[in-house]
Amino acid sequence: MTDDDTHRPPGVFPLTGPIQRLLQRVRAFDRRRPLVRDGLLTTFWVLFAVLDVSSGGWRTVAVDRDVPAALVLAMSVAFSAPLLWRRSHPLAVLLFMAPFSLVNVWTGAVIQAAFLQEIVVFNIAVKQPVRSLARSGALVLAPLVVGSVRFPADWDRIVVPHLYALAFAALAGILVRTRKEYTEALVDRADRLERERDQQARLAAAAERTRIAREMHDIVGHHLSVITGLADGGAYAAAKNPERAAQALDAISTTSRQALAELRRLLGVLRDQPDPADRAPQPTLDDIDALLQGVRGAGLPVRLHRHGTPPAAPLTPGRQLTVYRVVQEALTNTLKHAGTHHPLAADVSLTYRPTEVEVLITDNGTPRPTAGAPDGTGQGITGMRERASLYDGTLEAGRPPTATGWQVRLRLPLEDSPS
Repeated sequence: MTDDDTHRPPGVFPLTGPIQRLLQRVRAFDRRRPLVRDGLLTTFWVLFAVLDVSSGGWRTVAVDRDVPAALVLAMSVAFSAPLLWRRSHPLAVLLFMAPFSLVNVWTGAVIQAAFLQEIVVFNIAVKQPVRSLARSGALVLAPLVVGSVRFPADWDRIVVPHLYALAFAALAGILVRTRKEYTEALVDRADRLERERDQQARLAAAAERTRIAREMHDIVGHHLSVITGLADGGAYAAAKNPERAAQALDAISTTSRQALAELRRLLGVLRDQPDPADRAPQPTLDDIDALLQGVRGAGLPVRLHRHGTPPAAPLTPGRQLTVYRVVQEALTNTLKHAGTHHPLAADVSLTYRPTEVEVLITDNGTPRPTAGAPDGTGQGITGMRERASLYDGTLEAGRPPTATGWQVRLRLPLEDSPS
């Protein structure tokens, strides 16, 4: 038993593969040199027609056996030689044969070479429109009708065999054409599916790159802002309170390690085989307290307020990560853009409602048009809106209606909307 036998699906004939490959080679050769096949087929039928005339076989089916042999030979060649152009100009070939077909039945020779017209009809059925097939049928049948009128006693010998042959050739051509169109449709569908698959892969890769860029922006931006605040505070305290400076350096070290750990975990998805030790869970609502503690260490007083009753089923990990990142980004923007004209303070309110959770982050910093961009399209704001839109949520960023400073309001439905 060969490897091909081992991997062949059940019920598949063992010669199917070799036959298909042979047919593909024949078709490929025919596409490169179509005249070779046409020439061989034409030569065969010309020799067959001449042999039928020279052996007198045509007289066995003739209505009138006294037709001159030269005329029979001319008609035989006229029916067989034009087959060389049957694929390139089938209607023209059939039109050329029509007068000889009329002479054939009118004289009563009824030579068998007249059946070669059905080969042309087959080619028309394979490639030409239906109206061309109807015209070809008329060209074949019209002389036969004349012959049946000419020899009414032998009309069945003149008409019936050609009628059967015409129907068989037409049906065979339609079957081949249908099969060919079906195969082409399958190939086209396979090509489209392959292109769609490649497109989906590219879109998925682009979405993953966007997600990674958003995560890196949130992680790096937040931790660097905290480190900057700690460094500024440590430099100020170094001269007056060395102990506070040492505490600031320790906090900088801790924050840096946290940033590196999160970056390692995030960039681990880019490796083919990520280290199992780096598969730490993404931040959740339980990590907000630790986040606020780090912000307080950077010199920004933050208060957390919780309202409402949390749902019985906890928020999905994606929603919890969205809330965490929005709070992180909003406080990072406060550290970077709120100014230092007066003591800064921020509030974070987490409110649970029956159908949604709302997060409101406010500060009393210097009013600013946007967080990081004058036109409202900063990377931070854009990233927060993208996160909210993933779960049919909304995000608003701007000045509070009744106070100075800045606020960010996130609303997330507790459940996905039905599609």
